[in-house]
Amino acid sequence: LEPNEVAILLDQVEDGTNLTKKEKEYHNKTRYRDIALLTLLLGTGIRVSECVGINIKDLDFKNNAVKVTRKGGNEVFLYYGDEVREALEDYLEEREKAITKNENEDALFLSSQGNRIGVRTVQKMVKKYANGVTLKKITPHKLRSTFGTNLYQETGDIYLVADVLGHADVNTTRKHYAD
Repeated sequence: LEPNEVAILLDQVEDGTNLTKKEKEYHNKTRYRDIALLTLLLGTGIRVSECVGINIKDLDFKNNAVKVTRKGGNEVFLYYGDEVREALEDYLEEREKAITKNENEDALFLSSQGNRIGVRTVQKMVKKYANGVTLKKITPHKLRSTFGTNLYQETGDIYLVADVLGHADVNTTRKHYAD
């Protein structure tokens, strides 16, 4: 995504533009969660499956980092900027009021039923907010690719991009990000 498309997407998550009346009612309840989740996806390049597995205790605000479990079970810290930290802090204030199912008490992102949010829910959420942003199909993976592309353009370091995205083989990264 282009920077202006990212800005439009985040604005839509923020103010609920282009949502139906029913979606707007729901948006009022999930706005902070949705902003935090999309900002985290865009700001770290995290996979959706990794994102939904995050627990509150995995956040390290002192170092602007989040512990994630990668494909294959490796645990790593991903670092994020102040915009992500602020979105997470705002969400956590709202999250404290949430009613959770006991087994999901630690889950960072919750569904409206108090369960850990699922991958499919995140995919639907991205699709809902992407409406009207661009003609491109916006998916959670497109947000990951946007992060990877931006990181490569800023650093020119394919090994760094591979490491941050959790690619086991740098050739996978090279194929997608280095033309």
